[in-house]
Amino acid sequence: MDAQLLIICALTFVIHVIATLAYAVRIAGVRTRRIAVSFALFGIIALVSRTANSFQGPFLAKRVEEDIAQHIAQGMLGDFRLLLLAATIATIVGALLIPTFQRYFSRAVVHFQAHRSLPRLALHAFSRGGIAYIRHGARLPSRTNVTQLASGSGVSWKVIVLNVLAMALWTVGVFASLYAGFLKPELRVTCANLSSVINGFATIVLTVMIDPQISVMTDDVIEGRVTENRFRRAITTLIGARVVGTLVAQAMLIPAAFLIVRVAEAI
Repeated sequence: MDAQLLIICALTFVIHVIATLAYAVRIAGVRTRRIAVSFALFGIIALVSRTANSFQGPFLAKRVEEDIAQHIAQGMLGDFRLLLLAATIATIVGALLIPTFQRYFSRAVVHFQAHRSLPRLALHAFSRGGIAYIRHGARLPSRTNVTQLASGSGVSWKVIVLNVLAMALWTVGVFASLYAGFLKPELRVTCANLSSVINGFATIVLTVMIDPQISVMTDDVIEGRVTENRFRRAITTLIGARVVGTLVAQAMLIPAAFLIVRVAEAI
C-alpha cells in the first residue's frame, strides 16, 4: 500500500467512525435529557468528518486520474475494495467505541449545560479531573446489548432492511462514481458528478424513512412511552445494519459503477 492510498484509507476510516458514533449521541441525549445540546456539540465533532470528506474525494480523484494517464488497467478495483473494507472496519471500531464515547459525551453535555462555554469545556477535558475521567471512563460493549436482541430488535424489519440498503448506497456512492470514471475515461467528469444518482436515493431513504422513526423513538424514551432497553436494542440493531450495509456495498460497487456509466452515456 502506497502513502497516497494509506491517506485515503485513513480519511475513509475517520468519516465512518464519526458517522457510527452519531448513534452514541442519541443515547447520551436520552440519558442527559438534553437532545438539542447533544446534537449541537456533536456538530462540532462532525466538522472533522466533513473536513475528511472534503479531502477524500480529491485525493481519490487524483489517483484515478494518474492511473488513467499512465494507462494502468489493473489495481484500481482492488483499491476501491480496500477502501470499502476500511469503511467496514471503521464502522466496527465505531460500534466498539460507542459505550466509551457516550459516557464521555454525556459528561460533556452536562458540563456545557452548566457552564455554557466551549472553551471551559475544552479546558475541563484537559484538567486533572477530566483526564482522570477519560482514563477510568472507558468501557467495552456489554454482552447484554447483543444477547437482549433475542427478545426483539426494537425496530421493524422494514427499517432494518432500509437501513442496510441506505448505508450500502451511502458507502458506495462516491467510490462507484469515481470507478465509473475509470471505466469510462472520456466521461469521467460526468461520472464523478453523478454520485448523486446513488447518494440521492440513500439520502431520501435515511431522511424520509429512517431518521423520523428513530427521532420519534428518542422522544418516546424521554417521555417514558418506550423503555431505554428497547431503545438500546434499536440502536444496537441499526449499528449492526450499518456494518452489514458496508459489506453489501462491496457487492454493489461494480453494478453501481456500470449504472453511472449508462446514465453518463444517456444524458
